[in-house]
This record gives sequence, C-alpha cells and structure tokens, in this order.
Amino acid sequence: MPTFTSFDGLQLSYTVWEGDGRLRRPVLLQHGFAADSQANWVGPGVVEALLDAGFTVVALDARGHGGSEKPHDESRYGEETMARDISALLDELGYDEVSLAGYSLGAIVALTVAANDKRVRCLAIGGVGSGVVDFGGVDVRVVSPEQVAAGLLAKDRADVPAAVLPFRRLVRRTGGDVEALAAVLRASQQQTRIDLTSITVPTLVLAGESDQLAAEPERLAAAVAGARLVRVPGDHMTAVADPAFVAALAGFFAYSDTGDTRLAISSPA
Repeated sequence: MPTFTSFDGLQLSYTVWEGDGRLRRPVLLQHGFAADSQANWVGPGVVEALLDAGFTVVALDARGHGGSEKPHDESRYGEETMARDISALLDELGYDEVSLAGYSLGAIVALTVAANDKRVRCLAIGGVGSGVVDFGGVDVRVVSPEQVAAGLLAKDRADVPAAVLPFRRLVRRTGGDVEALAAVLRASQQQTRIDLTSITVPTLVLAGESDQLAAEPERLAAAVAGARLVRVPGDHMTAVADPAFVAALAGFFAYSDTGDTRLAISSPA
C-alpha cells in the first residue's frame, strides 16, 4: 500500500483501485473507528461494487489505524485533524472533485470534510444518526468514548461493558494498537460541532435498522439540506456488509456522477 506525508508529517497509508473510465469522479472511502480499509470496505464488498459500477476507488487508513502511523499522543488526533488528512490526500492525488463516503467515526470525519472542502461533490455517511446533531459526533447516550477507551485497555474481559465488546473483537481482528485507539477516542471528546448547514452537496444517510449508534437518522438527514435517508438491515457492525447498503451507496454515487435516473436509489426512506 502506498503512503503519503500528511499536513503534520504523519505517514498515512492508502489504496487506489483504478476504474474502467465509465464514471469520471473518484470515490474516496473513510472507514470507522478500530477498523481499516480492508475490514470496512474491501471485506464487505463495497470496493468491488464500486469498481463494478466503473468508479476509481480510494480508501484511506486513518491515522492510528491500519497501515498508517499510530502515535499514542491524543493531540495528534481528532475528527478535524482526520478531515485535514483527507484534504491532504486529495492534494497528493491531484483530485479536483471526489465523492466521499464515511462510516461511523469516518462519517463524522466525512461530514467535517464536506463542510470545508469544496472538492467534495457528493457525500454518503453511514453508522451515525442524531448523535451528530445533539453531540457533534458519537452518540454518547449509547456509550461514551471514555468507556470504549477503558474497555479496549481493560485486561479482564469481565470489566468490559457489553456495548464495548464488539469494538474489542474488531480490534483483535484487525490487529489494532489499543493505545493509539484510546488516544483517538480521547481526542474525539474535544470535537467542535459540525456546521451541517454548510453542507450543500447531494447527501445520502445510510442507517442500520438495529444500529443504536445511528438512532434517529431522520433527524440527521433533516439537518443537511436535501439529504436522502435509506435504512438497511443490520446493526453497527453488520449494516455496512448488507447488500442493500452496498447497492444504495453505489447507485447514489453513480446517479450523482451521471444524472442517469436508472441508477438512482429506488428504495423508500
């Protein structure tokens, strides 16, 4: 996987899959907390579906994750910092426009980018709901960042809240650095609220029907002008792999790119 030097000198890893040229606008994917590009996008079939549609696809391993550098200092993290990483990658690749998708933490980062970088022409976010409206990011009504951090660092599984166990399993599967991930979480508690009214590009909100971290997604969709909401089967860890999620994402980006109504999402919100 290639790397590039981000705005503050950190080395970040990314992957580019070249499309066949049918669709002109690249799609950039930002994964969720404790995942990486492979776990969030390749394994569930999202990259394959976008390539089949004709897109060039780019996936970034966020700082602290995957093949990117993993400092343990929380001052090196935060959604605004990660948003600057995406803009720096667009600079690196020379892209003047992109469709952007983010999931969970990556959705908050993607919203932040879309609010500030005019190269984002189309946006899709999943795994988040009214927590973005009420708290500016993670829905702390379900579990707080500090609880997740403590659960990842806990030596005894018996000390880990049930809501944190899926994240522990994901970290084990991806081989994540728990000290770096705890720093990511601590930094997220200092997130500045996103100005959702400044997002004017076509936007899709994707929410798992059983995803507690994406509760009341209709409130998030209502806060972004013209946003479309599609609910899909699954919870926070499984919705992204559901065929309905993949089809809705690919169809939305293809319609935005071409204007061909045959590619638009047909399922009701």
